[in-house]
Amino acid sequence: MPDVSVSYPAFSADGHAVRWQPWDDPSTEEALTITWENEAWTACGQVGRERVQYVVRISPTWHVRQFLLFRDMDDPDLWLGTDGGGRWGEINGAHRPELDGCLDIDLDCTPFTNTIPIRRMLLHVGDTAEISVASIDVDTLAVVADRHRYTRLDTHRWRLEQQRLDLEVEFDVDHHGVPVDMPERFRRLRSPQA
Repeated sequence: MPDVSVSYPAFSADGHAVRWQPWDDPSTEEALTITWENEAWTACGQVGRERVQYVVRISPTWHVRQFLLFRDMDDPDLWLGTDGGGRWGEINGAHRPELDGCLDIDLDCTPFTNTIPIRRMLLHVGDTAEISVASIDVDTLAVVADRHRYTRLDTHRWRLEQQRLDLEVEFDVDHHGVPVDMPERFRRLRSPQA
């Protein structure tokens, strides 16, 4: 395999929209939008099966700044922030030391959260990186530290190994680094305007 590192282009200033369905439930879907505002990226996802909405504020260099999760109230059920160096806390100022060292977040109900480290790491084909992530359970709001290992198999193909779920999956990403299909987990839907 060639030793190739490919950076993914920036999203359009007009924003970017993607939709997925759970592999085993074509009756629901997730709608994701990514927009540029106030010197950062904002990703907003509405996940039908779990009936949640999430918002992730991401720096221009693809580091998580804030994460909000909404279930059935106007105010967020969970609101986490990070200093960019792996120190996490809640919006009320409470430090979450059990998450120290986590660089990313993971929501098992969406493939989007894989985009953040993929865009930031810029691995060469054949290289592997292991990172700590704050893994969030949308039902219980439990947040635990987990290890994810990403291997770049080709310019647009990746392998993800999640320690907590004992999961290994290979998947393709589009030209922006956003997952397309994740076999047995998520299927990308064609956008209406395409």
